[in-house]
Amino acid sequence: MADSQFSTIRRKLMGMLDITRELSDQEILDAIDELVQSENCGQYRFVREKIRLRQDLFHSVRKLDVLQELIDDNTVTEIMVNGPDSIFFEKDGKLVQWNKTFSSREKLEDVIQQIVGRCNRIVNESQPIVDARLQNGARVNVVIAPVALNGPILTIRRFPDHPITMDKLISIGSLTTDCAAFLEKLVKARYSIVIGGGTGSGKTTFLGALAQYIPADERIITIEDNAELRLEDIPNLVRLEAKMANSSGSSSITIRDLIKSALRMRPDRIIVGECRGGEAVDMLQALNTGHEGSLSTAHANSSEDMLSRLETMILMGIELPLEAIRRQIASGVDILIHLGRMRDKSRKVMEICEVSGYEGGEVRIRPVYQLEDDGLIRKNDLLHTEKLHRAGML
Repeated sequence: MADSQFSTIRRKLMGMLDITRELSDQEILDAIDELVQSENCGQYRFVREKIRLRQDLFHSVRKLDVLQELIDDNTVTEIMVNGPDSIFFEKDGKLVQWNKTFSSREKLEDVIQQIVGRCNRIVNESQPIVDARLQNGARVNVVIAPVALNGPILTIRRFPDHPITMDKLISIGSLTTDCAAFLEKLVKARYSIVIGGGTGSGKTTFLGALAQYIPADERIITIEDNAELRLEDIPNLVRLEAKMANSSGSSSITIRDLIKSALRMRPDRIIVGECRGGEAVDMLQALNTGHEGSLSTAHANSSEDMLSRLETMILMGIELPLEAIRRQIASGVDILIHLGRMRDKSRKVMEICEVSGYEGGEVRIRPVYQLEDDGLIRKNDLLHTEKLHRAGML
């Protein structure tokens, strides 16, 4: 059906609806059915056309308009909207341009405001970049004018409906059974772990899978910019989410604020979804003040690069001599896990390194597992096994 025809029918629908009150989904569907029946006149002869029109009209009023079909498709992992007339999506690791578009720039802007409003976020010309999430947990990034030049930009990264377990990661070849058993011991023995990798390498997914090894009798506090982690079978779980300032005068609450508050909430472990800046200072202090076994992620190109990233982020939060920062990293971080996205779009554990200590002015690391042509290979045993001994695992 032509966009002009659909727009005409949608305008008639909006004229029928009582927008002065909150309408139920069924009331909207009843109005759509009445309108489609009256508009029949030989134009919509096929049942499948009526069903499709009904669905599209409902999505345009109640849901996310043309994007709802992609949101409902479990095989679509990412949606990229480059203005109202250009929509791409990723499916089975392949990027495809969609044949549907928004009816207008205003409709796309309405959808964006609907998304960010539900998350208590604000996006406007004075604050043109915002992160949010959908009801199903999908991660959303929005960029609008004056920063975006070709229309409002909307990027949605969809996560699986059910948390991915370590068994699932083993089955798809992300790591080996032996490596998973090794990581299980580390988590239960309270080794502090930082997961690194590039964009789309699966850091958040892997963090969630790794956290499933945490004993159920511990008190866990998760801290995120946008709450994405879905941890199961942890009864004593506290989830905290950062909050941006808004135009009504409400002040922002940062990741740093939440970490400081979490330290007063008697956590056994703190899980920070991602360290991007000065919050690395507070995370490191938590690791060095009795909160062993905490977990976090950060962007990095390798395990070696993660050390430089941590140093840089800490310097963004506090001025300290580099030697002091490196000693704190060597003391607080036990294990670095590096993930990578391969050319076939699969995600794999590339390397697991132990932080072996501070020597000669540098933080020293040594590989425990490395991905080679033959697969993920055990390279060395752990040097520091005190925590495993205390946990009765050696």
